Parts: sequence; C-alpha cells; structure tokens
Amino acid sequence: MSSIRRASRTKLTAALGLTCAAALTLSACSSTDSASTESAPATPVDGPITIVASTNVWGSVAEAVAGNLATVTSLISDPSADPHSYEASPADAAAVAEASLVVYNGGGYDQFIEDILGSEGKDVPSVDAYTLLDESHDHESEPTSGDATAEAEAADDHGHSHGEVNEHVWYNAEVAAHTAEEIADKLGQLDPDNAAQYTANAETFHEQVHGITDVTAKIAADHPGAPVAQTEPIAHYLIEESELDDRTPEDFKDSIEEGNDPSPASIAATRDLFTSKSVRALIYNIQTEDAVTQDIRSTSEAAGIPVVEVTETLPAGMTYIEWQTKAATDLQAALATAP
Repeated sequence: MSSIRRASRTKLTAALGLTCAAALTLSACSSTDSASTESAPATPVDGPITIVASTNVWGSVAEAVAGNLATVTSLISDPSADPHSYEASPADAAAVAEASLVVYNGGGYDQFIEDILGSEGKDVPSVDAYTLLDESHDHESEPTSGDATAEAEAADDHGHSHGEVNEHVWYNAEVAAHTAEEIADKLGQLDPDNAAQYTANAETFHEQVHGITDVTAKIAADHPGAPVAQTEPIAHYLIEESELDDRTPEDFKDSIEEGNDPSPASIAATRDLFTSKSVRALIYNIQTEDAVTQDIRSTSEAAGIPVVEVTETLPAGMTYIEWQTKAATDLQAALATAP
C-alpha cells in the first residue's frame, strides 16, 4: 500500500480544494494551525445530537460514551483505507460541518479533519485525542532540564525512545479513556439533561480500559525489556506501555510509514533481527502491506519468530475495548511462545 500512499498524498491538496468548495457552510480552506482548529465551545442544541468521527476507532469510543443518546458516524471504516492519506469527499466535509461534535485523532494522522475544521467561517465543537496525550504520558520519561542530548532526542518526532511523541495515540489506552471523558464533557454541554449519563458511560469505559493496561503491565513484569520489531511505528504505545525494546531500524520504520522505499542497508539490518533471532516478536501492520513488509514477515516466520498482527481501523464487529485487548493479549501470547 506504500505506492497508494505516495499517490494519495499527491492528490490530497486538490481533493481538499474540492471538498471545501462543496461544503456550503465552509467558505474557504486554510492551513491548519493550533489556533484555527481549537475546539469551539459546545452549547445546548435542539434536536438529535450527531457525532462525526474520523475513523471507526474514535467512533467506537464515542459510541461507548453516547450510548443511544446520539448518532455516531465514522468517515473511515474500511480496513483497506489509509487515514494518513484519506481523500475527504464533499459529503465528508458537509458531515463534519453539520455535526454537533467531531472526534478525531489529531497529530496530523487524519489531517483531512483538521483541514475541514480549520476552514474559515465554521466553528464545530470537537475532541482532538492527540492533545490529550500529555494527560496519560509517563512524565518521568521526560528529559531533565539541562540535559541537552536528552532534550534533543525527545524533540525529534522521528526518534522512538521511551517517551517519544507518536501520532498513533489510540494504541495508548489511557489516551482513549481521557478522550472518552472529553467526549462526555462536550456531550454534557450539548445535552445538559443527559450529562450525568454521559459521565457515567465514560467512567465505565475507563474501567474497561484497565483490562488492557493490566495486560501490558503483566507483559512488562513477565518480559522486561524484551526485544521486538515492527514494520512501522503503529503500535508504538503498546510497545512502550509494555516496556519492551523496539529494535527496528529507524530508517526502515519511517520509510514504510511515509510510503517510501527503505534503504537496502535498513532492510538488511531488519532482516538480520530475525535471522539472528535478536527479537522475540514482529508487530505487523496488515493494512500497509507491500513487497518489503511481506518479505520481513516471511523472514520472521521462517526464523520461528511469532507475528502479531495490528491494524489502524477496527475490524468488523469489534469495539475499541475488544480490539485493543486482543492486540495486547496477542502480544503477550507471542512473547510467551517466542524462542
């Protein structure tokens, strides 16, 4: 799918121009910044509440909070779709503009939402999950003041050390829990009569999240610092919360994620992780397969290294809690059986 990403990114700007022109409530597209996408205050609304989520991941979180008190629409639910380069349609733009509340990942992952929200003339209450990362991140991992090297490493978005900021925040279960709480707060403003129910639903969701974090804590206890590899940094926070050691060459991960061809040296170094049995599991994103990642998977399987499949959107029929619990337990099982 890397070639699809490259082509899609080329066409995205033109598609967004069409999107903005077609949405009657949006007068023009402008570049996204922190000011233009700041969530509008939510005020009580008359009639049904409609929630639009960028992907079914955040749609599932919104559904857990809203229950049957609101309608939730997810713009991306196709497992073959790539949110990084998704081309918003005019109908998507209209849905976002007319929504009571918009829930999205942020951090540039679902940029099409930020572009629509950043358009002139329309303020839509929204929840940006990425901005809630600080509430759940391990602050002890932040560099101490005066440590120039550590500060430089932490500031490098392409580094993958513990404490690194990564846009795939749905693999951080605590971020999802904080997102649920923020959704409940916004819905309570939109629908004050049912505010207590939204809050209770968010609290229930947070309790269910503990089932995921219990698994990652068990992994950390049973397999401290176990070396693993991944085809791209999708499950960064799952690895981080499990306190595992990601040995994947940075060039390889970044190139795959960006839709570029990794260098021959990085491919060779990645393959060597498996042929030398230097890692105990491969975390494999099945939604961005190409010849390179398929070769890495084959190399891992030939060496007897377990493969843990992950995705960027929810599989059909699963909730967020079910999906993330499965990802964590699959990783736990792989490490338990790894050579």
